[in-house]
This record gives sequence, structure tokens and C-alpha cells, in this order.
Amino acid sequence: MLLSVDDAQAAILQTIAPLSSETVALASALGRVLFAAVATDRDLPPFDNSSMDGFAVQAADVAMLPAVLPVVGVVPAGVAPTAPLQPGTALRIMTGAWVPLGCDLVVPFEDTDDRAPTSLRAEGRVQIFQAGAPGANIRRAGDEVRAHAEVVPAWTPIGAGAIGVLATVGASRVQVFRRPKVAVLSTGDELVEVDEQPGPGQIRNGNSYAQAAQVREAGGEVLQLAIARDTEAAVREQLEHGRAWGADVFVSSGGVSVGDYDVVKTVVQELGTLDLWRVRMKPGKPLAFGHLWGTPFLGLPGNPVSAMITFELFARPLLRKLGGFQTLHRPTIQTRLATAVQRADRRQFVRVQLQYAAGAWTATLTGNQGSGMFSSMLRADGLAVIPEGDGLVAAGDLVDVLLLRWPEP
Repeated sequence: MLLSVDDAQAAILQTIAPLSSETVALASALGRVLFAAVATDRDLPPFDNSSMDGFAVQAADVAMLPAVLPVVGVVPAGVAPTAPLQPGTALRIMTGAWVPLGCDLVVPFEDTDDRAPTSLRAEGRVQIFQAGAPGANIRRAGDEVRAHAEVVPAWTPIGAGAIGVLATVGASRVQVFRRPKVAVLSTGDELVEVDEQPGPGQIRNGNSYAQAAQVREAGGEVLQLAIARDTEAAVREQLEHGRAWGADVFVSSGGVSVGDYDVVKTVVQELGTLDLWRVRMKPGKPLAFGHLWGTPFLGLPGNPVSAMITFELFARPLLRKLGGFQTLHRPTIQTRLATAVQRADRRQFVRVQLQYAAGAWTATLTGNQGSGMFSSMLRADGLAVIPEGDGLVAAGDLVDVLLLRWPEP
């Protein structure tokens, strides 16, 4: 019996819970998920401050324009004013500077004669041609948030904006979900390392490097285990290395099908539990999921494209859930196919490049769609989802595309 992609995803994810937390320096928190909410220790902004370079005035003094006022001082940023603003006077004030008592309006330099050839500056005065309403260009204390209020909720993915807010409230260290530690295993007598010259019948170990990169893109830490030869002892030895490292997940490619040398399934069944599934998808029908020493195990197909696509659909959501993310799956957009695609008896994931023109996206196949063609993933902006069935999805038809990346111009 073939499982649907959706059922296989649900069966895996229902067994997964987010990892525990750790505390890290703020500079190391980018890309993590906040475990515990962070509150501010003071109002933001902490004092009334100017949003412009200009002049601090009282609105009543500029009710009739143009107005000329004596400039009695300067308020730079980072210095608290020592006296209130007196009626009938102006203070030069810089962006971010503390607005003195008595000031209810900041007039930008460009609305004065400050830069004009006929400026009154040499006489210690300023002529104001235009002024806003009371309160203009003043950021009031607490406008953004009040002291002790929550500013970044738990479960927030930490991007540059969150880093800025956390720094502003003094959160030099933050509690985040742990990154999942993933041990990646490739098996096969035909494999050699990337810096070796393949002999007859051998290939370089591209899968391990591709899966390691996918782990990092999904927010995990990775241990690339050494190539395991097609013996139970070799596979067991490498899996033990992953266990000693403290892996939260094991991911293998190859060795879990029905071939004479598919020994991974035997070892996993010996050391834990394993379900062998056939998923109604193309490429990537064979899939294994189970547990090693209580730790999740995903066995991906050996063909490179099949391994990468099944990683995207099953391993990536698993890792995101472990890492505390609540959005587990890639976004999708609707596009029109540039060329017709033959339907199959399984849901297909076709590698496509995206082009945007005349207000619409178009998806073009990346070339040969064979499951051994690594280069089809190199050029892919996304995976066009072709529903199972008979006949063609015609050129110009709308399809969902699972975005692997936003296309570059």
C-alpha cells in the first residue's frame, strides 16, 4: 500500500516534540527560535526624543509664520537637557536627543532658514517658515512599549529585527530552542570521498554533502559520518559514532530498500524500530522512518534527487519542529507551466526555474528530471507539484510550486 505524502508527513511529525532550551549570546541567536519571552526593563523610547535634526520650540511661538526666534543653545544626542525651554526661544536639537521640558514641537532644519544664504544664524536667530502641529517630530517616552511589557514572545524566530529589539532591551543572552544535531550517513561499496579519484564502478559521495547542507539550511547542526561499507558491522560502527556525538536525528541515504546489500534496515531494526514505507510520490517512493536508541531515524532513497526531495518533504519539517519553529513547511506559490508535463500514478515533484513577467510567475523545467540528475536541483527555484492522474498538465495550466528559494533576477 502506498502512503500519501501528507499522511507520511503527519505520521512522522506526530512523533516529534521540540527540543529543550539553551542560553546563548545574542550575537549567536540569529536563525534560532526564542524559548522564553523577553520583556523590556524600561519604557521604549525611555525619554521624549526628537525624530529630526531641527529646532525645539513651543508651538505657540510659531503659530504665526514666518516666525523669528533667538537660538539659546544646542541639545546633542546622548546629553540630558539641564533646563526647560523658555517661551519665545529655540534650541538646536539633534535626532535622538532628549526633548527638554517646555518643548512641544520640533521644526526640521529644512523648514527654516538655517541653510539659506540669508540665514540669521550669525545673529543667533532662526527664521521658521513652516511648522507642524503640537507634538510633531517628537517621539514620546513609552510610545513603542511600556516598561516590563513583553517585547518578543516565546516561539519567535530570531531574525535581524528581533536581534535589534533584544539588543535595545538589554538581552545580551537569550534562551532559545536547541539546534537539532543530525548525524548524516551514506552507505555503499561504490562510494568514495569527494577528494578521491573514483575507480571502476565508483562514484563520489555527493549525498552526504547535499544532506549536510540541507540540515544546515533547516537550522540544524550536522555530523557527517564516514562512508559505511555494505556490511552490518560498518553501518553499526558509524551509527554508534553518531550516538556518541549526541545526535537528535539520524538521516541516511540508501540501504533501506529490498536489495541484497541494503543492510541499513537490518541494523536499525536490530538497534531500534523501523517502518518501511512506500510513498505515493515521484521521485522518492521508498522511505524509512523509525528510531535508533529512541532517536528518530529517517532512511532516504539512494538516488541523489530522490534523497534531496524526500529530505525537503520529510526531514526538513521534522528538524524545524525539533528546533521550535511553528512554520514547518516551505511556502508555495501558484505558477503557470511553460511546458506540458505528463501525469503519473504518483504525485510528482518536478524541478523548475521561475520567471516573473507581466505580473505572473512562469515555471520552466530545469531539464532532465531523472532521479540521478543532481544538476536538476542546482538550477531549481522550486518543485512544481504535479497531481497524480492520467493525461497531461498542459502548458499554461496553474500548478503549486514548493519554493526552495526566491529566484534571483
